[in-house]
Amino acid sequence: MQVFHTKSKIIITCNNRLAPYLKQEVEALGYEIKRVFSTGLELEGTINDCIPLNLNLRCASQVLYSIKAFTAENPARLYKELLEISWEELIDFTGYFSVSSTVDNETITTPLFANLKVKDAIVDRIKEKKEIRPNTGPETNKAVIHLYWKENDAEIFIDTSGETLAKHGYRKIPGKAPMLEALAAGTIMATGWDRKSPFVVPMCGSGTLAIEAALLATDKTPGMFRMNYGFMHIIGYDEQVFFEERRKLKEKAKKEIDFRIVATDHSEDAIDISIKNAKTAGVDHLIDFSVCDFEDTEVPEAAGIVIFNPEYGERLGIHTKLEATYKRIGDFMKQKCKGYRGYIFTGNPDLAKKIGLRASRRIEFYNGKLDCRLLEYELYEGSKREPKPES
Repeated sequence: MQVFHTKSKIIITCNNRLAPYLKQEVEALGYEIKRVFSTGLELEGTINDCIPLNLNLRCASQVLYSIKAFTAENPARLYKELLEISWEELIDFTGYFSVSSTVDNETITTPLFANLKVKDAIVDRIKEKKEIRPNTGPETNKAVIHLYWKENDAEIFIDTSGETLAKHGYRKIPGKAPMLEALAAGTIMATGWDRKSPFVVPMCGSGTLAIEAALLATDKTPGMFRMNYGFMHIIGYDEQVFFEERRKLKEKAKKEIDFRIVATDHSEDAIDISIKNAKTAGVDHLIDFSVCDFEDTEVPEAAGIVIFNPEYGERLGIHTKLEATYKRIGDFMKQKCKGYRGYIFTGNPDLAKKIGLRASRRIEFYNGKLDCRLLEYELYEGSKREPKPES
Protein backbone atom coordinates (compact mmCIF):
# COMPACT_ATOMS: atom_id res chain seq x y z
CA MET A 1 0.00 0.00 0.00
CA GLN A 2 1.86 3.05 -1.28
CA VAL A 3 -0.14 5.48 0.84
CA PHE A 4 2.57 8.14 0.70
CA HIS A 5 2.08 8.39 -3.08
CA THR A 6 -1.52 7.18 -3.61
CA LYS A 7 -4.36 9.69 -3.54
CA SER A 8 -7.33 9.09 -1.28
CA LYS A 9 -9.88 11.07 0.69
CA ILE A 10 -8.36 13.37 3.32
CA ILE A 11 -10.49 14.69 6.18
CA ILE A 12 -9.12 17.58 8.23
CA THR A 13 -10.99 17.97 11.50
CA CYS A 14 -11.30 21.03 13.72
CA ASN A 15 -13.32 22.25 16.67
CA ASN A 16 -16.90 23.16 15.87
CA ARG A 17 -17.19 26.60 14.16
CA LEU A 18 -13.49 26.80 13.23
CA ALA A 19 -14.10 25.36 9.75
CA PRO A 20 -14.33 28.76 7.94
CA TYR A 21 -10.85 29.70 9.18
CA LEU A 22 -9.45 26.24 8.52
CA LYS A 23 -10.78 26.59 4.96
CA GLN A 24 -8.87 29.87 4.54
CA GLU A 25 -5.66 28.19 5.67
CA VAL A 26 -6.02 25.14 3.43
CA GLU A 27 -6.84 27.24 0.36
CA ALA A 28 -3.85 29.50 1.07
CA LEU A 29 -1.65 26.38 0.91
CA GLY A 30 -2.97 25.67 -2.60
CA TYR A 31 -5.19 22.66 -1.89
CA GLU A 32 -8.54 22.17 -3.62
CA ILE A 33 -11.33 21.63 -1.11
CA LYS A 34 -14.17 19.26 -2.02
CA ARG A 35 -16.46 19.77 0.96
CA VAL A 36 -16.70 21.90 4.12
CA PHE A 37 -18.72 20.87 7.19
CA SER A 38 -19.13 22.20 10.73
CA THR A 39 -16.13 20.36 12.19
CA GLY A 40 -13.77 20.14 9.24
CA LEU A 41 -13.35 19.73 5.51
CA GLU A 42 -12.57 17.17 2.84
CA LEU A 43 -10.00 17.10 0.05
CA GLU A 44 -7.99 14.52 -1.85
CA GLY A 45 -4.30 13.70 -1.70
CA THR A 46 -1.51 11.41 -0.56
CA ILE A 47 0.03 11.09 2.88
CA ASN A 48 2.93 13.15 1.53
CA ASP A 49 0.31 15.85 0.88
CA CYS A 50 -0.72 15.51 4.53
CA ILE A 51 2.77 16.48 5.73
CA PRO A 52 2.61 20.23 4.87
CA LEU A 53 -0.97 20.30 6.17
CA ASN A 54 0.18 19.00 9.54
CA LEU A 55 3.07 21.46 9.69
CA ASN A 56 1.19 24.58 8.58
CA LEU A 57 -2.36 24.49 9.92
CA ARG A 58 -3.23 26.54 13.01
CA CYS A 59 -6.96 25.78 13.31
CA ALA A 60 -6.91 22.03 12.63
CA SER A 61 -7.17 19.11 15.06
CA GLN A 62 -6.35 15.99 13.00
CA VAL A 63 -5.44 15.22 9.36
CA LEU A 64 -7.00 11.86 8.46
CA TYR A 65 -6.13 9.79 5.36
CA SER A 66 -8.80 7.29 4.29
CA ILE A 67 -7.78 3.65 3.78
CA LYS A 68 -11.16 2.05 3.20
CA ALA A 69 -14.89 2.84 3.36
CA PHE A 70 -17.34 -0.03 3.83
CA THR A 71 -20.66 -1.16 5.27
CA ALA A 72 -20.70 -2.68 8.76
CA GLU A 73 -23.92 -3.38 10.60
CA ASN A 74 -22.22 -4.94 13.64
CA PRO A 75 -18.78 -5.56 15.25
CA ALA A 76 -18.35 -8.93 13.51
CA ARG A 77 -18.70 -7.33 10.07
CA LEU A 78 -16.40 -4.50 11.14
CA TYR A 79 -13.71 -7.01 12.15
CA LYS A 80 -14.11 -8.98 8.89
CA GLU A 81 -13.75 -5.88 6.70
CA LEU A 82 -10.71 -4.63 8.60
CA LEU A 83 -9.02 -8.03 8.47
CA GLU A 84 -8.87 -7.72 4.67
CA ILE A 85 -6.66 -4.62 4.80
CA SER A 86 -2.89 -5.16 4.31
CA TRP A 87 -1.95 -3.77 7.72
CA GLU A 88 1.46 -5.46 7.50
CA GLU A 89 2.30 -2.96 4.75
CA LEU A 90 1.32 0.00 6.95
CA ILE A 91 2.36 -0.78 10.52
CA ASP A 92 5.73 -2.24 11.48
CA PHE A 93 5.24 -5.55 13.31
CA THR A 94 7.91 -4.41 15.80
CA GLY A 95 6.16 -1.08 16.27
CA TYR A 96 3.28 0.38 18.28
CA PHE A 97 -0.13 1.74 17.34
CA SER A 98 -3.25 3.11 18.99
CA VAL A 99 -6.86 3.43 17.85
CA SER A 100 -9.29 6.33 18.17
CA SER A 101 -12.88 6.43 16.98
CA THR A 102 -16.06 8.35 16.37
CA VAL A 103 -18.90 5.83 16.70
CA ASP A 104 -22.69 6.05 16.45
CA ASN A 105 -23.97 2.50 15.90
CA GLU A 106 -26.83 0.83 17.78
CA THR A 107 -24.78 -2.35 18.39
CA ILE A 108 -22.04 -0.41 20.20
CA THR A 109 -22.54 0.91 23.74
CA THR A 110 -19.00 2.25 24.14
CA PRO A 111 -16.40 3.38 21.59
CA LEU A 112 -13.82 1.40 23.56
CA PHE A 113 -15.38 -1.83 22.31
CA ALA A 114 -15.19 -0.61 18.70
CA ASN A 115 -11.55 0.36 19.28
CA LEU A 116 -10.86 -3.13 20.59
CA LYS A 117 -12.35 -4.75 17.47
CA VAL A 118 -10.11 -2.54 15.29
CA LYS A 119 -7.04 -3.46 17.35
CA ASP A 120 -7.92 -7.15 17.16
CA ALA A 121 -8.26 -7.08 13.38
CA ILE A 122 -4.96 -5.24 12.89
CA VAL A 123 -3.03 -7.43 15.32
CA ASP A 124 -4.50 -10.66 13.96
CA ARG A 125 -3.70 -9.70 10.36
CA ILE A 126 -0.10 -8.69 11.13
CA LYS A 127 0.46 -11.75 13.31
CA GLU A 128 -0.81 -13.99 10.51
CA LYS A 129 1.51 -12.38 7.94
CA LYS A 130 4.59 -11.70 10.09
CA GLU A 131 4.18 -14.15 12.99
CA ILE A 132 4.80 -11.32 15.45
CA ARG A 133 2.20 -8.94 16.84
CA PRO A 134 2.81 -5.20 17.25
CA ASN A 135 2.23 -3.48 20.58
CA THR A 136 -0.91 -1.42 21.18
CA GLY A 137 -2.07 1.03 23.82
CA PRO A 138 -3.57 4.48 24.45
CA GLU A 139 -0.56 6.67 23.61
CA THR A 140 -0.98 8.73 20.40
CA ASN A 141 2.70 9.48 19.81
CA LYS A 142 3.22 6.60 17.33
CA ALA A 143 1.00 5.22 14.56
CA VAL A 144 -2.69 6.09 15.09
CA ILE A 145 -5.64 4.49 13.30
CA HIS A 146 -9.04 6.23 13.38
CA LEU A 147 -12.45 4.60 12.91
CA TYR A 148 -15.49 6.60 11.80
CA TRP A 149 -18.67 4.51 12.15
CA LYS A 150 -22.12 6.04 11.84
CA GLU A 151 -25.08 3.65 11.63
CA ASN A 152 -23.97 1.11 8.99
CA ASP A 153 -21.42 3.35 7.24
CA ALA A 154 -17.82 2.80 8.35
CA GLU A 155 -14.50 4.26 7.25
CA ILE A 156 -11.00 3.58 8.53
CA PHE A 157 -8.28 6.23 8.43
CA ILE A 158 -4.62 6.72 9.17
CA ASP A 159 -4.45 9.65 11.59
CA THR A 160 -1.40 11.37 10.10
CA SER A 161 -1.27 13.86 12.99
CA GLY A 162 -1.24 11.56 15.98
CA GLU A 163 -1.37 13.99 18.88
CA THR A 164 -3.79 16.84 18.22
CA LEU A 165 -2.71 19.82 16.12
CA ALA A 166 -5.02 22.12 18.11
CA LYS A 167 -2.32 22.46 20.78
CA HIS A 168 0.60 24.27 19.21
CA GLY A 169 3.37 23.00 21.44
CA TYR A 170 4.71 26.19 23.02
CA ARG A 171 2.37 26.42 25.99
CA LYS A 172 4.23 24.46 28.64
CA ILE A 173 2.40 26.32 31.43
CA PRO A 174 -1.31 26.71 30.59
CA GLY A 175 -2.40 29.13 33.30
CA LYS A 176 -5.99 29.55 34.50
CA ALA A 177 -8.79 28.61 32.03
CA PRO A 178 -6.62 29.04 28.92
CA MET A 179 -8.04 29.45 25.41
CA LEU A 180 -7.08 26.54 23.14
CA GLU A 181 -4.39 27.63 20.68
CA ALA A 182 -6.43 26.63 17.61
CA LEU A 183 -9.40 28.63 18.92
CA ALA A 184 -7.17 31.64 19.60
CA ALA A 185 -5.79 31.50 16.05
CA GLY A 186 -9.31 31.22 14.58
CA THR A 187 -10.51 34.10 16.74
CA ILE A 188 -7.72 36.36 15.47
CA MET A 189 -8.39 35.33 11.87
CA ALA A 190 -12.08 36.19 12.40
CA THR A 191 -11.14 39.78 13.25
CA GLY A 192 -9.60 40.26 9.80
CA TRP A 193 -6.46 41.70 11.43
CA ASP A 194 -3.95 42.78 8.77
CA ARG A 195 -0.96 41.41 10.75
CA LYS A 196 0.89 44.70 10.44
CA SER A 197 -0.97 47.07 12.78
CA PRO A 198 -0.98 47.14 16.61
CA PHE A 199 -2.57 44.23 18.44
CA VAL A 200 -3.54 44.89 22.06
CA VAL A 201 -4.59 42.19 24.56
CA PRO A 202 -5.54 43.51 28.00
CA MET A 203 -6.39 40.75 30.52
CA CYS A 204 -4.05 38.46 28.53
CA GLY A 205 -4.06 35.49 30.94
CA SER A 206 -1.44 32.94 29.85
CA GLY A 207 -0.72 34.99 26.72
CA THR A 208 -2.21 32.72 24.06
CA LEU A 209 -3.91 35.44 21.98
CA ALA A 210 -0.81 37.66 21.99
CA ILE A 211 1.49 34.74 21.15
CA GLU A 212 -0.75 33.53 18.32
CA ALA A 213 -0.84 37.09 16.95
CA ALA A 214 2.97 37.23 16.99
CA LEU A 215 3.17 33.83 15.25
CA LEU A 216 0.71 34.97 12.56
CA ALA A 217 2.58 38.24 12.04
CA THR A 218 5.91 36.45 11.58
CA ASP A 219 4.55 33.52 9.52
CA LYS A 220 5.75 31.07 12.14
CA THR A 221 3.58 27.96 12.03
CA PRO A 222 2.90 25.34 14.74
CA GLY A 223 5.01 22.81 12.81
CA MET A 224 8.12 24.69 13.92
CA PHE A 225 7.55 23.48 17.51
CA ARG A 226 6.96 19.81 16.84
CA MET A 227 9.11 16.91 15.63
CA ASN A 228 6.76 13.93 15.94
CA TYR A 229 3.64 13.12 13.89
CA GLY A 230 1.57 10.04 13.18
CA PHE A 231 2.75 9.83 9.54
CA MET A 232 6.32 9.21 10.74
CA HIS A 233 5.32 5.79 12.08
CA ILE A 234 3.74 4.46 8.88
CA ILE A 235 5.79 2.15 6.61
CA GLY A 236 7.11 4.10 3.61
CA TYR A 237 7.75 7.38 5.43
CA ASP A 238 10.56 9.41 3.83
CA GLU A 239 12.03 11.80 6.38
CA GLN A 240 13.48 13.95 3.59
CA VAL A 241 9.95 15.09 2.68
CA PHE A 242 9.38 16.21 6.26
CA PHE A 243 12.70 18.03 6.57
CA GLU A 244 12.16 19.78 3.24
CA GLU A 245 8.82 21.10 4.53
CA ARG A 246 10.47 22.26 7.76
CA ARG A 247 13.13 24.06 5.73
CA LYS A 248 10.40 25.94 3.88
CA LEU A 249 8.81 26.96 7.18
CA LYS A 250 12.08 28.36 8.49
CA GLU A 251 12.76 30.26 5.27
CA LYS A 252 9.43 32.08 5.24
CA ALA A 253 9.40 32.93 8.96
CA LYS A 254 10.27 36.51 9.89
CA LYS A 255 12.26 37.45 12.96
CA GLU A 256 11.03 41.00 13.55
CA ILE A 257 7.90 43.14 13.17
CA ASP A 258 7.58 46.92 12.85
CA PHE A 259 4.49 47.42 15.02
CA ARG A 260 3.58 46.67 18.63
CA ILE A 261 1.84 43.71 20.22
CA VAL A 262 0.83 44.68 23.77
CA ALA A 263 -0.26 42.20 26.45
CA THR A 264 -1.17 43.12 30.03
CA ASP A 265 -2.67 41.45 33.07
CA HIS A 266 -3.15 42.48 36.69
CA SER A 267 -1.64 39.16 37.81
CA GLU A 268 2.15 38.91 38.06
CA ASP A 269 1.85 35.12 37.82
CA ALA A 270 -0.12 35.39 34.57
CA ILE A 271 2.49 37.67 33.01
CA ASP A 272 5.30 35.41 34.19
CA ILE A 273 3.56 32.41 32.56
CA SER A 274 2.91 34.44 29.39
CA ILE A 275 6.56 35.43 29.07
CA LYS A 276 7.72 31.84 29.53
CA ASN A 277 5.25 30.59 26.91
CA ALA A 278 6.28 33.36 24.52
CA LYS A 279 9.95 32.43 24.98
CA THR A 280 9.16 28.81 24.11
CA ALA A 281 7.42 30.09 20.97
CA GLY A 282 10.40 32.33 20.16
CA VAL A 283 8.30 35.53 20.10
CA ASP A 284 8.87 37.01 23.57
CA HIS A 285 10.92 39.86 22.04
CA LEU A 286 7.94 40.84 19.87
CA ILE A 287 5.40 41.31 22.68
CA ASP A 288 5.33 44.14 25.23
CA PHE A 289 4.24 42.44 28.45
CA SER A 290 3.37 44.40 31.58
CA VAL A 291 1.56 43.96 34.90
CA CYS A 292 -1.28 46.44 35.34
CA ASP A 293 -5.02 46.82 35.55
CA PHE A 294 -6.45 46.58 32.04
CA GLU A 295 -7.54 50.24 32.21
CA ASP A 296 -3.87 51.24 32.44
CA THR A 297 -2.87 49.30 29.32
CA GLU A 298 -0.83 51.43 26.93
CA VAL A 299 -2.64 51.65 23.59
CA PRO A 300 -0.41 52.57 20.59
CA GLU A 301 -1.56 55.60 18.61
CA ALA A 302 -1.77 53.83 15.26
CA ALA A 303 -5.19 52.19 14.97
CA GLY A 304 -5.30 48.40 15.26
CA ILE A 305 -7.07 45.64 17.15
CA VAL A 306 -7.89 45.46 20.84
CA ILE A 307 -9.28 42.16 22.08
CA PHE A 308 -10.55 40.96 25.45
CA ASN A 309 -11.20 37.42 26.65
CA PRO A 310 -12.66 38.22 30.07
CA GLU A 311 -14.06 35.77 32.58
CA TYR A 312 -17.65 34.85 31.80
CA GLY A 313 -18.33 31.70 33.81
CA GLU A 314 -19.97 28.55 32.53
CA ARG A 315 -23.52 29.48 33.40
CA LEU A 316 -25.65 32.29 32.03
CA GLY A 317 -26.62 34.96 34.47
CA ILE A 318 -25.58 38.26 35.94
CA HIS A 319 -22.74 38.48 38.43
CA THR A 320 -22.34 41.82 40.16
CA LYS A 321 -18.53 41.85 40.06
CA LEU A 322 -18.39 40.82 36.40
CA GLU A 323 -21.09 43.35 35.50
CA ALA A 324 -18.80 46.12 36.73
CA THR A 325 -15.82 44.62 34.88
CA TYR A 326 -17.68 44.46 31.56
CA LYS A 327 -18.87 48.05 31.97
CA ARG A 328 -15.27 49.13 32.63
CA ILE A 329 -14.15 47.26 29.49
CA GLY A 330 -16.70 49.21 27.46
CA ASP A 331 -15.55 52.51 29.00
CA PHE A 332 -11.90 51.64 28.31
CA MET A 333 -12.59 50.92 24.64
CA LYS A 334 -14.65 54.10 24.19
CA GLN A 335 -12.12 56.36 25.91
CA LYS A 336 -8.69 54.89 25.04
CA CYS A 337 -9.18 52.88 21.83
CA LYS A 338 -10.71 55.34 19.38
CA GLY A 339 -9.96 54.38 15.81
CA TYR A 340 -9.43 50.75 16.78
CA ARG A 341 -11.67 47.75 16.21
CA GLY A 342 -12.58 46.28 19.57
CA TYR A 343 -13.42 42.63 20.27
CA ILE A 344 -14.76 40.77 23.27
CA PHE A 345 -14.87 36.96 23.37
CA THR A 346 -17.58 35.88 25.79
CA GLY A 347 -19.98 33.07 26.58
CA ASN A 348 -22.35 35.26 28.60
CA PRO A 349 -24.73 37.44 26.53
CA ASP A 350 -26.20 39.04 29.66
CA LEU A 351 -22.80 40.35 30.70
CA ALA A 352 -22.09 41.50 27.13
CA LYS A 353 -24.99 43.94 27.42
CA LYS A 354 -23.04 45.78 30.12
CA ILE A 355 -20.38 46.83 27.59
CA GLY A 356 -22.53 49.83 26.64
CA LEU A 357 -21.71 49.61 22.93
CA ARG A 358 -23.62 48.07 20.05
CA ALA A 359 -21.77 45.19 18.41
CA SER A 360 -21.34 45.56 14.66
CA ARG A 361 -20.78 41.79 14.29
CA ARG A 362 -21.41 38.70 16.41
CA ILE A 363 -19.20 35.83 15.29
CA GLU A 364 -20.11 32.36 16.57
CA PHE A 365 -17.56 30.11 18.29
CA TYR A 366 -17.48 27.32 20.83
CA ASN A 367 -15.08 27.29 23.74
CA GLY A 368 -15.21 23.59 24.58
CA LYS A 369 -18.95 22.92 24.65
CA LEU A 370 -19.88 26.46 25.63
CA ASP A 371 -21.68 28.55 23.02
CA CYS A 372 -19.66 31.78 22.66
CA ARG A 373 -19.56 34.97 20.61
CA LEU A 374 -16.76 37.18 19.42
CA LEU A 375 -18.34 40.62 19.56
CA GLU A 376 -16.94 43.33 17.26
CA TYR A 377 -17.13 47.03 18.03
CA GLU A 378 -16.23 49.89 15.70
CA LEU A 379 -14.53 52.41 18.00
CA TYR A 380 -14.92 55.59 16.02
CA GLU A 381 -12.75 58.68 16.32
CA GLY A 382 -14.29 61.65 18.13
CA SER A 383 -15.45 63.21 14.85
CA LYS A 384 -17.77 60.26 14.18
CA ARG A 385 -20.94 59.31 15.99
CA GLU A 386 -20.53 56.99 18.95
CA PRO A 387 -22.34 53.65 18.51
CA LYS A 388 -25.65 53.40 20.35
CA PRO A 389 -25.63 51.38 23.58
CA GLU A 390 -27.00 47.84 23.64
CA SER A 391 -30.69 47.75 24.43
